[in-house]
Amino acid sequence: MVKFEKKTKYTENSFPVKFEKKIKYTGNKIPDELPHAFFLGIVLLTAVFILYFVGFIFYSAIPVFESQGIINFITGDSWNNGNFGIRNFIVGTLIITAVTIILAVPPSIFTAIFLSEFASPKVVSVFRPLIELLVGIPSVVYGIFGLYVLADILKHVDPIISSIFYFIPFMRDTTPGQGDGVFLSSVVLSIMILPTIITISEDSIRAVPGVYREASFALGATKWETIRHVVLPAASGGILSAVVLGIMRAMGETMAVVMLIGNINRIPSSIFGYTLPMTTKIVTSVGENIGNPDVLSALFGIAAVLFALEILLAGFAKLLVRRCKY
Repeated sequence: MVKFEKKTKYTENSFPVKFEKKIKYTGNKIPDELPHAFFLGIVLLTAVFILYFVGFIFYSAIPVFESQGIINFITGDSWNNGNFGIRNFIVGTLIITAVTIILAVPPSIFTAIFLSEFASPKVVSVFRPLIELLVGIPSVVYGIFGLYVLADILKHVDPIISSIFYFIPFMRDTTPGQGDGVFLSSVVLSIMILPTIITISEDSIRAVPGVYREASFALGATKWETIRHVVLPAASGGILSAVVLGIMRAMGETMAVVMLIGNINRIPSSIFGYTLPMTTKIVTSVGENIGNPDVLSALFGIAAVLFALEILLAGFAKLLVRRCKY
């Protein structure tokens, strides 16, 4: 004969902890639509401010575009007697930015690889705050450091670099004994953008899944082969974004460059020569031309062209990042 166990009937008193049958909410109930409307308003306000800011720059540049023509304004090299051309400023900006990236990118990526793949947590805890500390240093401090420290050092380094790369005309020192110019400004700018590239590149490398490394090791690859052929390609999108941010920082930097580059409107014949970047021209000319609407419009034209260059650079970088992902 099969015996059936009697089912136990549980009540509220069967448990040591008593639960409330009904939770009463006595606070003021906030409608779900209110936070949505608040954040949407913040987003719209930010978008309106950005559009107004960009529109103001381009609107202020319309007079010079109409009087000079956009093509003549961009390709001209004269800046006097009502003629405004910014070719020299554009070329000077691009040269300084290119030299800065050449100096900054290799050590930044190698440092990011070391911190993310080789360094112990104690080493990272020491060096990471020091690198991030560089971000908070004002640009005028970098300018003073370059003017009074690096300039004297580069006076002795310039001849060595010129003698090694003498076969490259742009690397010849045409102003021996002087540590100023494009090279000095690029060295200071490279120090300024190091933290940005290092930090973002390190985070991108750390974000690569550990499964990728384990699979590479399982196939017999060494650590360096894994980094070179697996980790870096997987993190290339983030590293490229870091480099682009560094380029945009270098193109837009003003105060340190003003203190180091001088005020000569010409295209440099070597990296040790002098030039006048776009941001430097704006800063050095805006104060003395407050009452001159033609010059002010030309300065806004420089700002508009610089803004357009950075937008094109950001768009090109997005395309490259998308190709790296897919």
